[in-house]
Parts: sequence; C-alpha cells; structure tokens
Amino acid sequence: MFNSLRGTITAKLPQSLHLENSGIEWSISVPDSSLDSLPPVGSEARIFTWLLHREDSMKLFGFASAEERSLFLDLLRVDGVGAKGALKIMSGISPQQLSRALDSEDLAQLERLPGVGKKTAQKMMLALKGKLSFGETAPSRQAPTTSRWQDVLQALTDMGYDRRDCDAVLSRLEQDLATELKDKTPSQQEELLFRRAIVELA
Repeated sequence: MFNSLRGTITAKLPQSLHLENSGIEWSISVPDSSLDSLPPVGSEARIFTWLLHREDSMKLFGFASAEERSLFLDLLRVDGVGAKGALKIMSGISPQQLSRALDSEDLAQLERLPGVGKKTAQKMMLALKGKLSFGETAPSRQAPTTSRWQDVLQALTDMGYDRRDCDAVLSRLEQDLATELKDKTPSQQEELLFRRAIVELA
C-alpha cells in the first residue's frame, strides 16, 4: 500500500484536500489541523495517507505528517470512534494537547472535543492513556535501544501495559540480557524479551 502522495494542492475545503499528481486529482479527507500546517493552494506538498477499504467503497485519508497519521490510527482503536470521528477529534485538538489531556486525566477537555461525550472520553482515556504512538509518549522519545523491539512493545501495550513502562523495561532488559540475546534468532530474542517483560511489569 502506498505510504504518501506528493503533488500540487488544488483546493482546501473543510476537512478535505484536493491534490493533483501526474494528471490525477485526488480527493483526500484530512483533519483541519493538517490543513492549517500544509502550504497554500498551488504549492507542492507531501501527504501521508491511509486508505479505508470497504466492500462497497474506498476513502482516502491524509495527514501533514506520519506522526499525525499514527495518532489517527490510535484513535481508531477507541471503541465507538470511527474514521470520521477520529478526523473530527484531530480537528479540535493538537496531538500534544491530546497527549497531555490523557496523561493528566483531563476528562473535561476530552468531553469538549467534537463528537466526544462523557462515555467516549472515558473510553479514550482507557484505551489511549500511556499508549499513544505519537505525542508526549511518542516512540520518537524512546531510547534508541528499544527501537528494535517495536513488535514486542506493541504486544505489551495491546495487553494494557503503559507504553512508557514497557519502553523502560525493554531498554533495561536488552542490556541485562545482552549476552543471552546474542546467540538467539530474532524471533527467539523477541520471545525471550516478551516473557521477561511480562514478569517485570506484573
């Protein structure tokens, strides 16, 4: 699947962007936050994309950065928040503000977001606090040693563990088990780290 499109912006509409590329004009759904950060109509831009493919339709979503796209995919994990809902939420708050609201358990700020009521705010808190792929807890802030173990990190966060706690444990285990890991295959290394991390996090 394509990762991004590069072309000339031909129109900016509410939560929508038109981009011309090699004679094809794409209609892309984007959050208002991306619209604000992209250059004006007539300029060339790179749009990071995600395709929603259903049996009866396809819809292309776009973002000004890979980090914004990661946040969009995080929001899709929240029960009851679909692609349109995620787009509205991102139009009402920056990734950094959302991360801070989750970390501080600021339900009031979440409830003020477009399409988000009390129940959805609580679901967002439960599903995303400490687990965002972008923001104050983003992987870009992880120790370099942990970057090799993204599959293990994702498996642990999917089990409900805090991403930052998992990151710290994996960084420590990689150093403590360096000799033992050296003689194992990549899949064996991941299995060992996963099992030991669960013990550490329990």
